[in-house]
Amino acid sequence: MKKRQTGILCPLFSTPGNQGIGDFGAKTKMFVDVIADAGYKVWQILPIQYAGKTHSPYQTYSSFAGDPIYINIDRLCEEGLLTQSSIVNCNKFKNRVEYDKVREFKEVYFRRAFRVFKKQFDTFKETYEAFEKEAFWLNDWAYFYLFSTIHHTTHWSDWNEAYRDWFKGEHSVDLREYEDELFYIKFLQFMFYRQLDELRDYAHKKGISIMGDVPFYVDLESADVWSDRDDFMLDEQGNPQFVAGCPPDYFSEDGQRWGMPTYNFDHMHKNNFLFWVKRMRWMHRCFDIIRIDHFRAFANYWRIPADSETARIGAWIDAPGEEILNRIRQECSGIQLVAEDLGGDIVQRVYDLETEFDIPGMEVMLFQMETKLLRKPIRENVVLYSGTHDNATINEAYSHYTNNHRISLRRFFKKRGYTHRKFNDMVCHFLLDSEANLVILPVWDICGYKQEARINVPSTLSDQNWSWKLKDFKTFPEEIEKTKEWIKNANR
Repeated sequence: MKKRQTGILCPLFSTPGNQGIGDFGAKTKMFVDVIADAGYKVWQILPIQYAGKTHSPYQTYSSFAGDPIYINIDRLCEEGLLTQSSIVNCNKFKNRVEYDKVREFKEVYFRRAFRVFKKQFDTFKETYEAFEKEAFWLNDWAYFYLFSTIHHTTHWSDWNEAYRDWFKGEHSVDLREYEDELFYIKFLQFMFYRQLDELRDYAHKKGISIMGDVPFYVDLESADVWSDRDDFMLDEQGNPQFVAGCPPDYFSEDGQRWGMPTYNFDHMHKNNFLFWVKRMRWMHRCFDIIRIDHFRAFANYWRIPADSETARIGAWIDAPGEEILNRIRQECSGIQLVAEDLGGDIVQRVYDLETEFDIPGMEVMLFQMETKLLRKPIRENVVLYSGTHDNATINEAYSHYTNNHRISLRRFFKKRGYTHRKFNDMVCHFLLDSEANLVILPVWDICGYKQEARINVPSTLSDQNWSWKLKDFKTFPEEIEKTKEWIKNANR
């Protein structure tokens, strides 16, 4: 990422779509067309693995299995698996994703498509078997999801022993009656990655690279932990001994207790960090660039005893980040990484790892909305954002500033030639002219949306989180078009 480039941050679920959510369909290709025409070169999305009950893309049932909610039904019609006349729309013009409703809506069509898929299997046989061979995780996922369905819970430590300890090799459960359901679960993954690959290839033809996102930790209620328990700090019953989080700080007097199990790095060392290698190799297969969330944990991480209700009790534990990143570099030739290194307690070793492995970190302009901070030069080897999915939009934050603060900021930008009426335009234009090699503008900041477009408020559970989407293309292309000249003049 040594070239001057511009990217856009827009979760896949936030793109316009006829079926209740942004997905792998034609509307998302139109989104790619719009940003490519304006000169954008990178599209950053959030994780698209199978999300859990909170719908957070950072709490998923697998590091590998894609979320079928992103499979586009019209594309199944084009594959000959459904008839177009049978398709209706779902929440077409809403700007919120209703996840449960969309899942229920799409499931009916998926089941129909699967029945036709089995009848026409010879048509798909070669590509399906190639995918089955490539997707080393597919059987583990199919068993995990099936067993979760049987027990009506993904909390595998509560399953009957034969299912819970399936990977100990006894396989005492007769699964013959579930063969068709196992095939269906695999069919969904085949279609998910078939459509993802098509979208990625389309983006490449338009000159767009896709940046994926990988959380540092994985969920306890996941196929990853269930099938590979030795790599995590668990007791004999499968309960975590320690969980991940952050210590108390200015924003949270109790800290943040995330609840994911911490890694057993001693065991990982013995198998050459195989889990991390597999995980990043698969992400490298899917995406051109990979952002690692909570990258600082490669240096050290906050370990909380599992029986502690808050993050107040815990300790900083050193992590073998250099060894893990070396293994990733060895096994994933040409992989491009970005480090999410935000926060006030980042130790020097984090920056040393970034320098050693040539991994750009992040800077967020929303955190620097003071004139004395805005005057500081921006490093070249950094990914510069106006804001992220966890922050207020630029215009939402601006609306909460004091009048004097607003006046001083506008004066700062106007003195430098940014005379736009809208504050978000001032900020976006200013960022594009910066020294940062890669500037990523969230779609909500480009369009000037306020609180209604906020993606997530950390440490809250709300149906407003992870649900905002562009409902159509009425105003979005015009807002993107205005940045075309800014991008060109900034030599990006």
